[in-house]
Amino acid sequence: MPRNIIDIVDLTVDEINELIATAEDIIADPVKYQNACAHKQLATLFFEPSTRTRLSFESAMLSLGGSVLGFSEANSSSTAKGETVGDTIHTVSCYADIIAMRHPKEGAPYAAAQFSEVPIINAGDGGHNHPTQTLTDLLTIHREKGRLDNFTIGFCGDLKFGRTVHSLVNALSRYGNINFVLISPLELKLPRYVKEEALKKKGIPYTQTTDLESVIPQLDILYMTRVQKERFFNEEDYLRLKDSYILTPEKLTNAKESLSILHPLPRVNEISVAVDRDPRAAYWKQVKNGKFIRMALIMKLLGIQV
Repeated sequence: MPRNIIDIVDLTVDEINELIATAEDIIADPVKYQNACAHKQLATLFFEPSTRTRLSFESAMLSLGGSVLGFSEANSSSTAKGETVGDTIHTVSCYADIIAMRHPKEGAPYAAAQFSEVPIINAGDGGHNHPTQTLTDLLTIHREKGRLDNFTIGFCGDLKFGRTVHSLVNALSRYGNINFVLISPLELKLPRYVKEEALKKKGIPYTQTTDLESVIPQLDILYMTRVQKERFFNEEDYLRLKDSYILTPEKLTNAKESLSILHPLPRVNEISVAVDRDPRAAYWKQVKNGKFIRMALIMKLLGIQV
């Protein structure tokens, strides 16, 4: 059976650390890896729109000397004709060596993996998981701080539907001495099941608040998220909550000089473009890191070593 990555917990801490080390080596010497996946094919099956994740996967495979096929929206696949996702996956796994799949329904990549003859990477399923974004975040934190333990991280915005938040909380809960600060409107709090499984069961301290400015001085990392219009059933609720937090240079006045600001992107207006010039803004570095960590993961799942 092929190895699939559906959830970040499908990887051990040692495997995550190994992937980060490989990504660091790729950054240091990209030429060494330029033919690592020669004659291998990646299929990108995106049933939901994406810019960074899809192009990051494609750039990763091309940078490894492989090739890419796939589609960027469900309407351009045979699912528009009524074909099941299972049949689509079974078909594509006859053509490709590895599949990256995004789907709006939670659990769809797990179900799809039952029909695949090649490894499947979950590239985001609804409001559930986004393991490769989490690997991107972990690589970025490691490059910014030199470690994956002993810091305070604040998650701000949509913590209810934010699959990137759920995955990163699960991942960081396996490292030592991390304090979690959860900043959101009451309606968009981190789901109880995530808090129970990742934090409470392990006795990990966390703080919940609606006030970003009151906690920003204590943060080593601030992970901003957008309020996701596509996850709301009621547009009135979205309009009421969408501007709950807008990070501006003024709000960073009392933040640490060593603060790192992350965002999985896309942003709407939750981070002012004026913050882009702040040396603490790390989200564009995060975008670049996504390519390198996906290169490392593709090689791992294909059993390729350089």
